[in-house]
Amino acid sequence: MAEELREVRVGVLVANEGIEQVELTEPWEAVLGAGGTPQLIAPEPGSAQAMNHLEMADRFEVGRTTEGVSADDFDALILPGGVANPDRLRTDADAVALVKDVFLAGKPVAAICHGPWTLVEAGVVKGRTLTSWPSLQTDIANAGGCWVDEEVVVCTSGPNTLITSRKPDDLKAFCAQLIETFSPTAKAP
Repeated sequence: MAEELREVRVGVLVANEGIEQVELTEPWEAVLGAGGTPQLIAPEPGSAQAMNHLEMADRFEVGRTTEGVSADDFDALILPGGVANPDRLRTDADAVALVKDVFLAGKPVAAICHGPWTLVEAGVVKGRTLTSWPSLQTDIANAGGCWVDEEVVVCTSGPNTLITSRKPDDLKAFCAQLIETFSPTAKAP
């Protein structure tokens, strides 16, 4: 087993339904494969329903609720996409507060596809360069961010490192970059 992320705790923040399954499972497996410890965080206890685009997929056990966690509980944060997932997540005050606190603590965050909607809601994209599913580019621009159409974007112009990707086709590059950035040997911005 790889040891790049040994002792690294990674929060994976989702709503209780509507997560794009591959955008949850591939980063999760990448973190595990690198020796890290991922934990699923959602607004409600129980399970979270994933989707394969518009079709129901698997359910995943929620480890912690947004009400019961803080930025101190994790070394890094991942925000998977799916259209409904971040749209629901950005209405959870505790989830939004967690994202903001993780940024203020200077910890790295990775978001893919529609995941940056939660970043917009948390008010943390101003002055940052990022990518997402193309339909979010106006939301990102309106929040003061700079949207670019690239496979993976690493932005270090704020208090932390922000990694973003556009879609499931970008997962290989996204996962490689988050492992590199989440590594304890990575340099802080």
